Amino acid sequence: MIFEFEEFESLEDIFVYMSTMAPPMKNTLPINSYKGYIFSMIPLNPTTGDTYLIIYTKGKIGGKMLEFDLNQKKFKAVDTAERADKTYFVVLTPKRNTIADAAIKELEKSI
Repeated sequence: MIFEFEEFESLEDIFVYMSTMAPPMKNTLPINSYKGYIFSMIPLNPTTGDTYLIIYTKGKIGGKMLEFDLNQKKFKAVDTAERADKTYFVVLTPKRNTIADAAIKELEKSI
């Protein structure tokens, strides 16, 4: 696997990035909180699945669903996705993620 990395200063910056990439009418996106990183893995080559862009920041985040307001650059934990003008992030906290483990290992070698 090949990993490309893009580091951000804050979680809000990652949410802005992902909100602008989201296709119209798809306002629920996954975000991972795993081993001290908050990140999203974006396949760059969907046909082979061997190259990923990892956008990340260090930290941890709780909650199952976060509502993000792009205009205010603020988020809050919510129970349901109710508003079409907001982007929602489902926080995934896997017990084990082998692709993320490989990416984190490569990232930490390069730091």
